[in-house]
Amino acid sequence: MNKGIIGKKLGMTQLFDENGKVVPVTVVEAGPCTVVQKKTVESDGYQAVQVGFGDVSAKHVNKAAKGHFEKANVAPKRTLREFRLADISAMNVGDILKADVFAAGDHVDVVGVSKGKGYQGAIKRWGQHRLRESHGSGPVVRHAGSMGPCSTPSRVFKGKKLPGHMGAVQVTVQNLVVVKVDPENNLIAIKGAIPGPKGAVVTISDSVKA
Repeated sequence: MNKGIIGKKLGMTQLFDENGKVVPVTVVEAGPCTVVQKKTVESDGYQAVQVGFGDVSAKHVNKAAKGHFEKANVAPKRTLREFRLADISAMNVGDILKADVFAAGDHVDVVGVSKGKGYQGAIKRWGQHRLRESHGSGPVVRHAGSMGPCSTPSRVFKGKKLPGHMGAVQVTVQNLVVVKVDPENNLIAIKGAIPGPKGAVVTISDSVKA
């Protein structure tokens, strides 16, 4: 990983490329982010930078976090993330990262928390199909159906796809393309959809597959 930034998902819109083709994009308010801590192999066992995004009042952070920010001489931040960058020699505590760390045409991975769907049935959660609605299948056409095992092994195997809580988990979407960068307004337009609702915090980094 050579670069990364924290941002806030603003929503989706569409842009037009040079051929007049519509490109669906997600707009992310990326930065400004502040380097809060620099981790090295000598002191921490690995190399990374800790980055903060979004100002927050000092009264809304606990004593440990307050001391952490005061040590870095940085205003308290709402969100902290670590990026294990290949080279951190040019970065120092207090440096500001803006949207222009990326450029149009870059391939990125976006990490966010998906929308929570609550408790959902097997059809919505796993894409299973209904039973036949004729010949006496009863009022249970959307139920999960047979669990499979009978007297042997007399239990349901772990991992069985059943109803349960859906969404609200960390999701990574890989190899998306940056369509446009607006450094003045700290905006990045990324082709396609990314996880989470509007206002969700996401991290953008170099694609591991590009």
